[in-house]
Amino acid sequence: MKRILLLATTALLAAACSVSVTKDYELSLNDDPKCWGDQGDGTYVNPILNADYSDPDAIRYGDGYLLVASDFHFMGIQLLKSKDMVNWEYVTQVYKRIDMPGYDTMEHYSHGSWAPTIREHDGKLYVFFCTPTEGLFMTCADKPEGPWSEPLFVHEGNTGRGWEDPCPFWDEDGQAYLGHSILGAGPIYVHKMAADGTELLDDGVIVYEGPVAEGTKFHKMNGWYYLSIPEGGVAGGYQTVLRSKSIYGPYEKKVVLEQGTTDINGPHQGALLEDPDGQWWFIHFQHTDVLGRVAHLQPVSWGEDGWPAFGIDLDGNGVGEPVHSWKMPVEGTVPFKPASSDDFSEPALGTQWQWNHNPVDDAWSLTENPGSLTLHAQKADNFLMARNSLTQKMFGYTGTMTVKINLSGIEDGMRCGLAMMGGDQFLVGVRRENGRNEIYQENGIDDEWTVNEAVELADENVWLRFTYNINDEAYEMSWSTDAETFTAIGTGVKPCYGNWKGARPAVYCYNVTDGGGYAMFDYFNYYYN
Repeated sequence: MKRILLLATTALLAAACSVSVTKDYELSLNDDPKCWGDQGDGTYVNPILNADYSDPDAIRYGDGYLLVASDFHFMGIQLLKSKDMVNWEYVTQVYKRIDMPGYDTMEHYSHGSWAPTIREHDGKLYVFFCTPTEGLFMTCADKPEGPWSEPLFVHEGNTGRGWEDPCPFWDEDGQAYLGHSILGAGPIYVHKMAADGTELLDDGVIVYEGPVAEGTKFHKMNGWYYLSIPEGGVAGGYQTVLRSKSIYGPYEKKVVLEQGTTDINGPHQGALLEDPDGQWWFIHFQHTDVLGRVAHLQPVSWGEDGWPAFGIDLDGNGVGEPVHSWKMPVEGTVPFKPASSDDFSEPALGTQWQWNHNPVDDAWSLTENPGSLTLHAQKADNFLMARNSLTQKMFGYTGTMTVKINLSGIEDGMRCGLAMMGGDQFLVGVRRENGRNEIYQENGIDDEWTVNEAVELADENVWLRFTYNINDEAYEMSWSTDAETFTAIGTGVKPCYGNWKGARPAVYCYNVTDGGGYAMFDYFNYYYN
């Protein structure tokens, strides 16, 4: 196959992203493609999804593609679809909750769904994922929109260290297999599996041990079994391909993608795909300090020796390096980005939303106060222990998010507002003490919480805002009583990656006493670039 000419450099990417934060929340940035994704001129700039899509996996399905990624303690595993592997939109979530201990009591940060795999077999879609302390789960559906089956607990991770990163494989003779790694990144096991994915048939065989070897993905071509795996760790790893004439090995090894001379660190773990024209592609993640693990797309070619070549070998050492920009897989595309804003007027939550841990379903509503999301306050000591915090991914290099809250249902001890959660937590909200409301800004890590500023509030409606420019390290929380004049509040706001996830916004409502109360969120406007 002929390689396409490299179309852009690091300098081009930097120039394209010199965009300042807008203060006008009605101005949509989501359709401006200059910083990343589809450029509207037949090319794309990496990342293709500039948000936390860690451990992405994808398949070709029908006339397009489907993608899933790790969501950890945030519920659902979002399923996305695309016609071109660059412009993605939400379809659904493949589950609503994990009915295991710890997910109702806010004790499983960094647990939950690790490195799911999506596959189609015999007319049915399957998603397999592991949770590190429980084991292997599977859910299936007849079509992407669902309904998806309740997650089946297929097998306990009984090696003493837990399981991670599963991948099913159905061989040409009908035999099914399941590969996975052991918590702590290796070794890699292969099990025989029932054809319907509901049962493992043996204790498994170790087929490979390597430096932080995980993320197993099976492929078979020309009689060769290929395992595409990441090695080397999250921030500085690389992609390896193994091959053997037997699924049980022994396997030959070739490193196929590394950072090399580029500024794209740790380009690894993801999906190897063939498009309808016979061109191959690789979707992988890159670790970043704020957004988390963002998704990139690399061209792939196959050599006469039967080994794939990922990206471009810029330094001539025989190992590919990631591209910053490339020709779109499909011509004539119209750029768009995943949904973010919500006026809560629909009968169901937008698919962009994910609950932090399991939700309390009878404590939130879209119909109790039509046109608003109503969150009833559950008792909690702090934000991290609060039930029914509703979150979504943080996108792009710059952005503005604004939420309007009606406080007519507030009660003493209640806190509600807008948070940026991650390694550290940053809140701008309203609290009520002794019959008085205050706007407050609070920072927290684990059990250590500091209120940096509080201002008395007399109005029943309040607008809370967070603006950011990641490249300039500029972050601001602010508030308003008229949606026009916003006043900055607080100090030290700097969202960051944590618990295996990028920083992300959340709307929240809880009460530090035994009292109740509720908040009505009229809309959440979020525009990013």
